Amino acid sequence: MILLVLGIKGCLDARKDRALSDYARDVTQIVEETDQTSKALFDKLDDPGSLSVTEFVAEVNADRSAMDNYASRVDGLDAPGDMGNAQDTLELVYVLRSSAMNEIADQISTALGDVGSEKATAIIAKQMQTLAASDVLYAAVVRPEINAVLADNGIGGSDVPKSVFVPDGTVWLDEEEVSAALGSVSGATGAATSGVHGLGLLGTSVNETELSAESTTSVVSEGAPEVEVQVQNQGESAENGIDVSVTVSGGTTLSGTIDSIEAGETGSVSIPLTPAPKGETTLEVNVDTVPGERVSTNNEASYSVTFE
Repeated sequence: MILLVLGIKGCLDARKDRALSDYARDVTQIVEETDQTSKALFDKLDDPGSLSVTEFVAEVNADRSAMDNYASRVDGLDAPGDMGNAQDTLELVYVLRSSAMNEIADQISTALGDVGSEKATAIIAKQMQTLAASDVLYAAVVRPEINAVLADNGIGGSDVPKSVFVPDGTVWLDEEEVSAALGSVSGATGAATSGVHGLGLLGTSVNETELSAESTTSVVSEGAPEVEVQVQNQGESAENGIDVSVTVSGGTTLSGTIDSIEAGETGSVSIPLTPAPKGETTLEVNVDTVPGERVSTNNEASYSVTFE
C-alpha cells in the first residue's frame, strides 16, 4: 500500500513538474517572438532606410497584428499550480502591449502627414511610455514569480527570459525624438517634406463603359465585370501605394492598388467585381488619402449601375 501511494505521488509530482515546465516553455516562446517584433519596430524607427510612408505604415500594422496574436496566446495559456498570480500579471502586460501597439498603428499614418501630425506624434510617445510600463511590470512581477515557482519545485533549466520591449536607454519616450524619427521616413510630410499633396478621382468605367454620378448607367456584362478607376496626382510630389476601393451596394468591398503616380500624372487600377452584380447596383468608389492631403472631397464618388 505504501509503495502504491508513493508511486501515485511520484506520478502526480512528475505530471505537475511537466505542466510547470510546459508553461514556462510557452511563455518563453511568446517572449522571444515579442522581442523579435520589438526589434523590428525600433530598427525601423532608428533607420527607416528607403521605406516609403505606405511601406512604413504597412510594417507597423504587421507589428500590431503580431502583438495582438501574442496577447491572444497569453490569454489562452493554462497556468498550473502556483502560477496563477504570474499569469494574471502576464495577461495585463500583454493587454498593455497590444493596446499600445494598436494605438501607435492607428496614429502612425497621421503622424507622417501634415494635418494632425503633432497630436498623433504626442499620442505615439505616450503609448511608448505604456510599452515601457509593461516592461517594468514583467521584470518586477512576472519573471521573478514564474522563476520562483520553478525553483520551489526543483525545476532547473526552464527559467523564463527577460522581456524588454522598449530598448534600455531609449529616446522613444520623448515626443521630439519620435517626431524626428518619423520625419526621416521617405515621403513623410510631418517633418521631412513640404508642399501640396492630393489625389483626385478622375473617372470610373465598367467594361469600358464610362459611369456617371448624375444618372444610372446600363452595362452589358458577361462573366465578372471590371471596374477601372482613374486617379490623378494633383500634388507636387510622387505618391506611392495608392489604395482604391469599390463597395457594391453597401456590402462587399473590393480593392486594388496603384503602385505610383508622379506629380500631375494619372494612374489607373482595374478591380474585378466578384461575385458579378445583377440588376440595379450602387458602386461607391473611394481613393484613400495620402499623407499631407488636406482636401479629400474629390476622392470619392457614388454611381448607379444597371447590369444587364
